[in-house]
Amino acid sequence: MTAEQFNEKYKEYLGKDHYGLDFEHPQVIEMLDKEFEEFTKRPGFKYYQIKLKFGMARFYADAITTDEGYRIEGQIDDLIRQYPWTK
Repeated sequence: MTAEQFNEKYKEYLGKDHYGLDFEHPQVIEMLDKEFEEFTKRPGFKYYQIKLKFGMARFYADAITTDEGYRIEGQIDDLIRQYPWTK
């Protein structure tokens, strides 16, 4: 799945005027897809941006805990280190 396909799949959860997942990385997209299967069951879940900033992951969403957000960012960072790619 591409980032564009991911954003299309979860478009009903994408915050208005936001771009969602901003980069291509197959292992990250696969991990996020599994996580979103659970997140989308939560009332009020919305995501806004999933991006890399200064070489580190940033994940902005509603209806998740701070710890969950940090966990997702850490998983993205780990996957990128484990499976380097070019944008």
